[in-house]
Amino acid sequence: MTKSLNRLALATGDPHGIGPEIALKALAALPERERRRISVHGPGRVLEQAADVLNLGHVLGSVQLVEAGTLADKARFGVVEASAGVSAVAAATSAIEACRRGEADAVIACPHHETAIHLAGIEFSGYPSLVAHVCEVPQDEVFLMLVGAGLRIVHATLHESVRCALERLSPELVIRATKAGLRACEMLGDPDPTVALFGINPHASEGGLFGPEDGEVTIAAAAILRAEGIAIEGPAGADMLLSQRRHRLYVAMLHDQGHIPIKLLAPKAASALSIGAQVLLSSVGHGSAMDIAGRGVASPQALLRTIALLSGASEEAQA
Repeated sequence: MTKSLNRLALATGDPHGIGPEIALKALAALPERERRRISVHGPGRVLEQAADVLNLGHVLGSVQLVEAGTLADKARFGVVEASAGVSAVAAATSAIEACRRGEADAVIACPHHETAIHLAGIEFSGYPSLVAHVCEVPQDEVFLMLVGAGLRIVHATLHESVRCALERLSPELVIRATKAGLRACEMLGDPDPTVALFGINPHASEGGLFGPEDGEVTIAAAAILRAEGIAIEGPAGADMLLSQRRHRLYVAMLHDQGHIPIKLLAPKAASALSIGAQVLLSSVGHGSAMDIAGRGVASPQALLRTIALLSGASEEAQA
C-alpha cells in the first residue's frame, strides 16, 4: 500500500438503508486517531437519528462531518424512494469531489440502493459509473474489482444484460480492465501479481466449438497483453482457473463470473473497488439491507475490512 492513502472520505450511502448505522459502528470501533483521518459525507440529520438508535452520539461528535445529500425530513429507514437515491448519490459525489480536490486520498462508500436512484431519474449503473461521471472520464475506463477471501476479481463488464455485455466486449475493453486491475494491485501493495483471464464461453469456447467470442475478444486481448510484456494465463474457463487458486488477480468478462465466487466465499465481507480513474473508491460488497435498516443490528465488519484494505492491512489479516 502506498503511503498516500492516509485520509479517507466516507460516504454514508442510502440514508434509508444500513449505511448510516454501519458508518457509525465502524467509526466507533476505530481508535480516535484513526477516526480523525476520516471525513464523513452524508446528511447530518440522518446520522443523528442513527446515533440515537445506537447510543453513539459521542462518535458523531468526534468526526469531521461534511453535510451532503440532505433530506427534507428524517430518514424513513427501510423505505425505497427517490429522495433517498438522490441523497446517496450526493453523498458519494461529495466524497469523490473531496478526493479530486486533494482533501482525501481515497473514498469509501456505504451501500446504495439502485432502485431508489433510478426512481430519481439518475443514470447510474453502480459506483464505477458515478466515479467516471464525476471524474469526467469515459465510463468504459472505470471498472469494478471485488476483493475478498483471498481473491481479487476485476470485471470487464458489470450491470447490464448479458446480451449488451457481449456486444460491448472487445479486446481493448479487456486490456483496459486488466491494466486497471494491475494498477490497483500495485496500490494495494502487490506490484507484480499473477494474472488469469476468464473466457467468455464455457472452456473459453473450446477452440471455437462453443462460439467465436473468445477468439475475437479474450484470446486477442491476451496476445496483445503478452506482446506488451504482461504475463497472463488464459483465457480459460472461470471454473478451472478459480479451482486452481494459483493467481492473485482474475479478470472476469461478466458480472456473475466475478460476483458469485466472491459472494460465496466472502458473504457480506468483501470490498468493491472502483478502479481506473484518478480517484480510488471502495464500497462494501453487500447491499443496503432495507429489511433491517434502523434496527441497530447491522454488522460493520465489511466496512471495517474495507477501511483496513485501504489503510494498508494485508488481505490475509482482514479474513
